[in-house]
Amino acid sequence: MRSLPKIDFRPSLMHYRAAMKKSRKKKIILWAGAGIIVLLFALFTYIPFAVMNPMVDRHIDFDEVWSAADFGIAAEPFFVTTEDGLRIAAHEVRTDDPKAVIVCLSGIHNPSVTAFFGHARLFKEHGYATVLFEMRAHGASAGDVICLGYKEYRDTRAVVKWIKSQSAYKDVPIVVFGLSMGGASAINSSGEIPEIDGLISLSAYSSWQDVFEEGMAAQAPALLAKIVKPFSILAASIKFGVNGWRISPKNEIAKLGKRPALLMHSRGDSQVLFANLERLRQRAPGHVETFVREGDRHFLTDSFAEPEKDAEYSQALLNFLATHFPGNK
Repeated sequence: MRSLPKIDFRPSLMHYRAAMKKSRKKKIILWAGAGIIVLLFALFTYIPFAVMNPMVDRHIDFDEVWSAADFGIAAEPFFVTTEDGLRIAAHEVRTDDPKAVIVCLSGIHNPSVTAFFGHARLFKEHGYATVLFEMRAHGASAGDVICLGYKEYRDTRAVVKWIKSQSAYKDVPIVVFGLSMGGASAINSSGEIPEIDGLISLSAYSSWQDVFEEGMAAQAPALLAKIVKPFSILAASIKFGVNGWRISPKNEIAKLGKRPALLMHSRGDSQVLFANLERLRQRAPGHVETFVREGDRHFLTDSFAEPEKDAEYSQALLNFLATHFPGNK
């Protein structure tokens, strides 16, 4: 009887071991790659929070505030409550038979909206009433988090509701007028609140993510700023509990319809770059007006508290109001 031939399993075992080793290497590489992606995702999400939190996790108590009496006018203080339960402080400057009510909003950290009492005096002299209010987390208003315009339109909505409830303002148009973050909030308010009849913004940003990218690019590689930019929207959405992709000035300004608007900016603004105005203009209806100044003038004028001292600036405001809100003739 023949004996069976001996089978050498060594090549097969060597091939199997090599295949297993190669498979383990692939798994290690895949897991390492996945780990790197997770770490990068966590890092890119962390960066916007690291930038944003010191800026917004605070209540602004102003070192300097003004009174209506400082400008030779009278004002009545009042409070409104927002739909999310915050108490908002406001001031009303009345005039007889107002052509419109101008609602003023200020910036992220300064000045107090009481700096607008000079504008209120100017508006009063030309037949316009004014309501000035401190946005959430500012001055006498409640709140401990500044929401970068994502929620401040709720403050405006409460103020607009109050105006509409006053018999003195029956059928009187409402114009929102904001500076910097207040300008962005005014634009968002116009998009979210159809009862608003007109808009004036000073040095507004086109979106938080745009101004975040531009600020980061000034201190870090531009490519890194571009990569992190989408994560700034994610961070804001998580932080404020909103849809950050939906609510932004460049989205909201497209909702203006036929309502008049005046966008004001300085070409050399170092705080909110001029590119923000250009992006807003691209999204805005064609009839929206602009006023551009040369130089780095975030407040547009060197006499913000007394706008009458700047004839070009104050006349731009008054011409816009007279054209679109002339009152009953």
